Amino acid sequence: MILVIRLTVDKYLDEHGITRYELAKRTAIKFQTIDKYYKNRVVRYDNYILDRICTALDCDISDIIEYVDDKI
Repeated sequence: MILVIRLTVDKYLDEHGITRYELAKRTAIKFQTIDKYYKNRVVRYDNYILDRICTALDCDISDIIEYVDDKI
């Protein structure tokens, strides 16, 4: 079993009725960057961006990242 980090920004935003555009405005981060985090297409996780997202959403890092089996 190989565990990998998976972003769950999409689930969090959908559950709380927040759009990617709204998150981009709250964080002052480009929509394209937010979109990559939303679609889990990030190759290198930026601590600064993750911090801005958590601050804007008033959430914990575990709310937007999970550790899952690679086969999922």
